Amino acid sequence: MRYLSLVLNLPLKSAFTYADLEENASIPDLTGWRADVKFGNRRMTGYIIAQYAELPPDCPVDESKIRPILRLVDKEPLVTKDTIDLALWVSRFYLCSHGEALSAMLPSGKRGTDAGSFSFAEEAPEATPRVLSDEQKQAVEGILAEDESTSQAGRFHYLYGATGTGKTEVFLQAAERLLLQGKGVIYLVPEIGLTGQVIEAVSARFGKTVAVLHSELTPSQRLGEWKRILHREARVVIGARSAVFAPVPDLGLIIIDEEHDGSYKSGNTPRYHARQVAMYRAKKEGIPLVMGSATPSVEAWFSMQQGIIRRHTLTRRLAGGKMPEITSINLSLQPAAGGCISEPLAEAVRETLAQKRQTILFLNRRGFTHFFRCNSCGYELTCKNCSVALTYHKSEKRLRCHYCGWSVTPPQQCPACGSLDVGYSGFGTEYIEAEVAAKFPTARVIRIDTDSLTHKGELQEKLDAFRRGEYDIMLGTQMVAKGLNFPNLLLVGVVLADTGLHLPDFRAAERTFALITQVAGRAGRFFPDGKVLVQTYSPDREPVLCAVKGDIARFYTGELSTRELLGFPPYARMVRLVFRAPTEKQAALAAEGAAHILEALLKNEGAQDVEVLGPAECPLVKIAANWRYQILLRGKKLLPLQQAAGVFLEQYRSPSDVYIECDVDPVSLL
Repeated sequence: MRYLSLVLNLPLKSAFTYADLEENASIPDLTGWRADVKFGNRRMTGYIIAQYAELPPDCPVDESKIRPILRLVDKEPLVTKDTIDLALWVSRFYLCSHGEALSAMLPSGKRGTDAGSFSFAEEAPEATPRVLSDEQKQAVEGILAEDESTSQAGRFHYLYGATGTGKTEVFLQAAERLLLQGKGVIYLVPEIGLTGQVIEAVSARFGKTVAVLHSELTPSQRLGEWKRILHREARVVIGARSAVFAPVPDLGLIIIDEEHDGSYKSGNTPRYHARQVAMYRAKKEGIPLVMGSATPSVEAWFSMQQGIIRRHTLTRRLAGGKMPEITSINLSLQPAAGGCISEPLAEAVRETLAQKRQTILFLNRRGFTHFFRCNSCGYELTCKNCSVALTYHKSEKRLRCHYCGWSVTPPQQCPACGSLDVGYSGFGTEYIEAEVAAKFPTARVIRIDTDSLTHKGELQEKLDAFRRGEYDIMLGTQMVAKGLNFPNLLLVGVVLADTGLHLPDFRAAERTFALITQVAGRAGRFFPDGKVLVQTYSPDREPVLCAVKGDIARFYTGELSTRELLGFPPYARMVRLVFRAPTEKQAALAAEGAAHILEALLKNEGAQDVEVLGPAECPLVKIAANWRYQILLRGKKLLPLQQAAGVFLEQYRSPSDVYIECDVDPVSLL
């Protein structure tokens, strides 16, 4: 009799023992295979992580109660030992079960089929790689120069340069060099739908050796691509965040394009960050990891300053363009009746239409409508403890901090200048499309946001139509802020730059700066006449001012000093616990009880450098009929936070209606 240890996609830490079937006796090792099993009354698919000739001594049940597996799912193992080990690390780091980690990493299809969603060339195009500039050559050589004696930290690289400076070509040439050495490459992009041009470039360069892992593939198609990778038929894997787990044999390089992008962080269990996983894999396998962006995350910038990540800088636009002229429009000085599009922006759109060139109007729709603002001096109320924007709660007529729960009655006059001209600012976007149609009646307008996309492939269709010149004006959310090239684009207008600034989140400034910089980068890529107009109520706020002036160093210096002062990443680490329940009272009580338990737990262990912040309402307090309260654990080092949260999650028995989300190193606190 052979016994098999399986893990399941359940929040249970232990593995489960099953008996093998006699018909599988000819297979010497079943580690890495998937098997269907009966778990309670449910039929589930599990992952075999070990096998034993005798019943394992730690098995908690008698031999007579061991059930046999129902069947093997595949005709070959789907999981390598390295993948099992990687899943174990993910489960420890992100405080989930081994089975949940493996399930997030692997395709769920039962039968592999061809991907078929992207047409790859049968062989790579004869097209020769572009001639590199001196900066690009130095970057490629620098990324690949390390030998085995180099410190692990030296294996992390950052390709920093404005949009249009040729980062993609550096990635491709580094990948090509490693492929010639028989190595494999993982190439991560933020969201497949927005990076069609990168996928086309990679597929054109490497042909049928490319595998694409993305959300539009069916589970069976994903499984087909996974098997191509295991069989060495595909040596370059391009995909969104989950592609970081691809089982590439002889992996030689990991690339993370647009490293700053929030979509690299998973919103479901396990809440992993692809950058963290890539760093772990690169360090473990002694290979280079190269990241790239025009707007690095604050953590990456800090690591470059510390020498943990080596920076390679590109300064020159290569397609004949130059950085666009960026101007801010102070909306406080514009007539209130002018609508969402100020007269200076409207005039620039009219001039662009007259030249038969194209315009993008960017709307950042995420944001809270009501934040306290003095119309005389621009003063905005922030939390005394956390220095994040306070949000006005209409029902209780109070301004509240969604970090620590501190609240205050809204002042009748400005605390800074004494003006009585105070109120709650906001900017609705519901009628912007109608306003554009009214102001520019002859223009052909296309809108791109999640609400306007109704079927698969529609995003690419609309982007291609705009690129072909079938539309004059594109209205878009952050979907259009990155990774896109439009040769006939002259003008980019940011309709309201500062909505994101008022999110009660310590990363609000970083996101605002990155969005303005990224969307501005769409202009002036092919011609040296690009223009960007940024409408804002806060032209002197650092994220807006620095993005408009292109003063990147000033922004990161200021943001890092603020983070250090307030004890936020990268100067501290965090673990976030969210308590979700059908009623507000249930969520609040569960969070309060948990906070007391955690404080007692930390006191007993003498963990003095760990803070418990909250409980407080989540900024988005109700989602999908569930009320949400949160607790933040904060400290200088991550391990004590992980240990405390891990012990709490293992021992705490939450009420049946309360669900707990655990997020290690959260990127958003909304």
